[in-house]
Amino acid sequence: MKTTDPNSKVRCSFCGKEARDVKKLIAGPKVHICDECVSLCREIIEEDKHREPGKTRGIEDMRPKKIKAFLDEHIVGQELAKRALSVAVYNHYKRILAAKADEEVEEDEDADVELTKGNILLIGPTGSGKTLMAQTLAKMLDVPFTIADATSLTEAGYVGEDVENVIKNLWLAADRDVERASRGIVCIDEIDKIAKRGDGPSSTRDVGGEGVQQALLKMVESSKVMITPEGSRNRPQQEFIQVDTTNILFICSGSFQGLTDVISRRMGESRMGFGADVAPKKENTNALLHQVKPTDLTKFGLIPEFVGRFPVIVTFDELDEDMLVNILWQPKNSLVKQYQKLFEIEGVKLRINQEAMLAIVREAIKRKTGARGLRAIIEEVMLDIMYEIPSLQGVRECVITEEVVMKKEKPMLVYEKKTA
Repeated sequence: MKTTDPNSKVRCSFCGKEARDVKKLIAGPKVHICDECVSLCREIIEEDKHREPGKTRGIEDMRPKKIKAFLDEHIVGQELAKRALSVAVYNHYKRILAAKADEEVEEDEDADVELTKGNILLIGPTGSGKTLMAQTLAKMLDVPFTIADATSLTEAGYVGEDVENVIKNLWLAADRDVERASRGIVCIDEIDKIAKRGDGPSSTRDVGGEGVQQALLKMVESSKVMITPEGSRNRPQQEFIQVDTTNILFICSGSFQGLTDVISRRMGESRMGFGADVAPKKENTNALLHQVKPTDLTKFGLIPEFVGRFPVIVTFDELDEDMLVNILWQPKNSLVKQYQKLFEIEGVKLRINQEAMLAIVREAIKRKTGARGLRAIIEEVMLDIMYEIPSLQGVRECVITEEVVMKKEKPMLVYEKKTA
């Protein structure tokens, strides 16, 4: 092979550019290729490299008790939610393995029994650990995982993100491996924000509410979703990629503010009539959420077909003071341990008193932000000292007290003793 003269009128056999329009034009037997096409071919080869097959987890590693034990290491409380999720995930992957076994043994008497998919709906207050639990599950199972925000999704043909992009993100998370992506987990957050905007007829289409629910129906159940590969604008002739969602586990989560009112009205219907006690019964929020039924979700604004595709409904309890304190220091990746690690890098030991942790928790409860708000409060408390510490010499320990949190006082610094 040789380089063609730039002044010649020979064209690239792939893109049709002349030799003078490119840096190099390589001549082969009856064909020519330019340097730009060579670079593009290299990119395509790199993109199409399949991920090396790793160790796949067996059904023994997915038993409910093992899943719950792993969740206990990373998440505080929510015992009922952990048990329900562990059983649902175990049954889902047991169903996948059973389907493979039925394919191998066609003459089995039970082969005609088809196990249906049990998608999961998580309901609970904001900051109670719904998304964190889904992320932790995916980490343990070592499967592709993606999180989508339902508020950004719209019906096809409207401005916004198409529903198919959720599966495309899962395919990208699986390193473009279609087979691996078809056994992944999709978490759709803020699902309560796509509830119908009232029961009355409207002249305008609800493209971000009921429209999205309709678009999600087939995908959540089981269908072949066509997605466009990344960079398809540069290669318009490239074919679409088909992903089967039959074995993809969908986990939807939302705070569903106002759902407790719907549940309390349903439970209070028997007290109507003369002589009945019409005073509203003060129920605990956690106890009310545990009484949720599919009819309550349809009254809230989800369409019945969508609710029917989520047979496993898991409710999360509102975090109390003791749970929030444990969240601060107990899990493997707790906030206190993270900040202690940051200070260790500077050679300083960080100590946060019990009273200081209580003050942080009470402030989070006051702001009604749940566990998510703990990070923001600690950042406010630690900002000044983290600004000063790198410039100070001889600091051995930093102590955060209640006064530092409540009265914005400076933390107590312990210096190393200097030898005479």
